[in-house]
This record gives sequence, structure tokens and C-alpha cells, in this order.
Amino acid sequence: MKISIKKVLNHLSLFLLINTFLAVFLAALIVEQKFSYKKIDNLNEQRKLINSLRNIPKKDIEYALLQFNGKSNLLLIKIDNLKELYKYDLIGQYILKNSKEYLNDLEKLKQETKRFNQSAKKFYISNKKDINKNKLSLQQEFYKINYLLDQLFIKNVRYNQQKTDIIFDVTVILILSLVLSTFWYRNKLKHILSDIEFLSSVGSKKAKDYKPVTLEADAILMKMSKKRSPATVDSNYLDPVTNILNNKGLYVMYAQRKSLKNQQFTSVTVFEIDNFSKKNKNYPQELIQAILKKIAYTLSLYEQISDVMARTDFNQFTMVISRTTKDQCFKDIETIKQTINELKFKLPNGKITNITISGGFVIKPTNKSLDEAISQAKQLMTFAKANKDGNFIAQTTDMNYLDDD
Repeated sequence: MKISIKKVLNHLSLFLLINTFLAVFLAALIVEQKFSYKKIDNLNEQRKLINSLRNIPKKDIEYALLQFNGKSNLLLIKIDNLKELYKYDLIGQYILKNSKEYLNDLEKLKQETKRFNQSAKKFYISNKKDINKNKLSLQQEFYKINYLLDQLFIKNVRYNQQKTDIIFDVTVILILSLVLSTFWYRNKLKHILSDIEFLSSVGSKKAKDYKPVTLEADAILMKMSKKRSPATVDSNYLDPVTNILNNKGLYVMYAQRKSLKNQQFTSVTVFEIDNFSKKNKNYPQELIQAILKKIAYTLSLYEQISDVMARTDFNQFTMVISRTTKDQCFKDIETIKQTINELKFKLPNGKITNITISGGFVIKPTNKSLDEAISQAKQLMTFAKANKDGNFIAQTTDMNYLDDD
């Protein structure tokens, strides 16, 4: 199947967008991880402050109380700093969802810090009678607050390990995506470049046996090789909407170009736009005409000197083409169908839709009239619409296969 340059470039654009998003997300995780380590530093600083509060010299009680007040207030500020740092913890909030647990732990630490501060203050201002009692109380609070700090430290280490795992997974996905997509797009872009080089050297010996692999190059080649018929087309033979041949013009042009076929195989294809006659009731006239014109223009891109293409009914088109082999006739019809499938239209409700077609394809024997071939193609088209759910070009073999079943 031929590739579409438009699709490849659209997919490439989406790929670059997704990988840019992943790279930004990965960078944000790394920056956020830095804040996580700051939380661990904060806990270590609190531990040092608590140890220092426990060991303030009591020789000068006023100086001791001054140190105590400063350090005890700094402890509470450190806890508030932890809450501020958690605002940057996007993984914890939105992926690990540990907000409630973490903030509850900080609240417990804050309350325990206040109790520790009260015990420490009592110890420093206590008289000789109560000093042993207050020292024991301070010792108990010291163990409690260190236990909470240890728990928070362990949880932060565990959270950081989980975040590291997430960063690792995102990094692996990004690298695999880059490696695999690079090889895939390199192959596609190589084909596109080959088609461009071929189109720039059409007519040379080098390009003689080359077959385009993209829809766009195929269409351009068809257009480049297309020649105007010496016969002047009467306006009575043209469809006023699409400006291609009408039913009457089909027969006239076929008779005029019949001599140009040079022992080639001639095929007749009749196709209709799927569900168009049912769905067009609510369509504006401008949209209906735009659809018909785009399809007619697509057909004209593939028309060669001996071909005849016409709009033969409201949503029906007939193509009579001649190629060197039967297979080439059908391949070109399939290529036209695929190109029409690429057409997009914006409906009145804002939705974007593609156009699909169903049709019948026959090879016209020299002893059969054009009318007979068209009649057989219409039968196959009816078969395709009834048995293939649209977007299918039926051949005689398809009908025979169904009969065998």
C-alpha cells in the first residue's frame, strides 16, 4: 500500500509533540526531585536543632533562654518550610497521592515539637527540686520527636525511591520512543526523498523503472504525464458542478479516445459516495458541491490521455481507464479510492469526516459494449454496498467467492 506524505508528516509532528512533552515532564520530575532532597536536609537540620536544644549550657540562664527561644521558633519554621516544599511535590500529590498522610505526619511533628519545646523550657527554668523530673520529661520528649523524625526520614527516602522509579520508567519510554520512531520515520522519509528525487528526474533513464511509493508523488506523476485531448469538449458534455464529463460526455469522449488505447487493458469502474444520498439532506448546498468538486478534482489528477472520467449521477462517478496490465488497472483504482479516503470535510456540527466510496470494477472485453461493462460494474457496486459495509471496490472474483461460500 502506498504511503501518504501528509499522514507521515502529521504523525511526525505528533511524535515530536509527544516526545517534547515527555522531555519537559522528565525535566520537571528531575527538578522536583531536587526539592525532595531538600526536605531530607530540612529533617537533618531539625535533628541537629533538637540535639542542640537539649544541650544548651545553663551557666547563664538568660543567655540559655535566649538561645532556646530562637532555636525552638526555628524548629517550627522548619516544619512550615516542609509544608511549602511539598507544594512542589507534584508526584506525591497527583501520582503517589500521599498528601493526606504526609501533611498529617507534619502536623504530628509540629505538635510534638511544641511539647518538646515546653519540656525543654521547663528544664531550663526548673529549680533544683524539679530538675530531675523535668530532665526525665525532656528525655522522653526527645525520644518521641526523634522517632517521628526517623519515620518522616524513612518515608521521604521511600517516596524518593518511588519517584526515581517513575523517572526511570519515563526515561526508558522516551529513549525507546526516540530510537524506534527514528528508525521508522527515517525509513518513511527515505521513501519520500526517493519520490522527490524521482519527480525531479522524470524522463531520464535513471527514473525509467522507478515506481512512486507515496500517494502524492503518484498523483503528481499522473498529472505530469496527463495530456490534453485534441478534441474540444462541448459544454453540453460537462457536468456544471464538477466541470468534468457528464453521462453524455462519457460516451462521446470514450468513442473519441478509443483509438488511443493501443492494445491496453480497459477497465470500467462505477462508484458512489457511501451514505451520501441519505446524509446530505441536512448538508448546506455549498458543502455538497465542495465534496463533489474535490472528488472530481482527485479523479482528474489520475486521468491519463486515454482515460474517461465522468459524474454520471448525483453521487455516482464512472471511470474508464486503460493500462498495460489488468492488475495495474485495479491498483490505480485502489489508489484513487485511498486518495479520496484522505479527503476531509467539516460538517455543519463542527465534526471532521472522511469520504468513503463503494464501487464495482470490471475489465471490459473488446467484444463487449461500454453499456454492458457499465451495467456489470453497477451490479458489482450494488454487491459491494450490500455485502462489504462500504469503502470497497468489488470485482467479479469477490462475487464468485461469496457464491462459493
